[in-house]
Amino acid sequence: MARSLKCFPLAWLLLALTSGCGNAVYAVQASSAASKLEEAKELGAEELAPYEYYLALEHMKKAREEAAKADYSDAINYAEVSEENAEKAIRLSRDAHRGAGR
Repeated sequence: MARSLKCFPLAWLLLALTSGCGNAVYAVQASSAASKLEEAKELGAEELAPYEYYLALEHMKKAREEAAKADYSDAINYAEVSEENAEKAIRLSRDAHRGAGR
């Protein structure tokens, strides 16, 4: 029984992906990307890692546009790229803070 409970979240995710629940998957991905964008902004990524920050921001905007058109596959992809670039912006900003002795 314990093993079947551990597999439940994976089964739920697979069901969501295959049953047209792209909006749920998008919501999770977009939330994660938005959190990373906020963290990057708080670290000053607009100035310390502008390319990565604004690339993440624009991909997030595009993800929202695609989701509004119910094109969840593209929306998820844009949100993933947004999150990846936000993570880069966070890393670069932290490195800049360390280098400045903060």
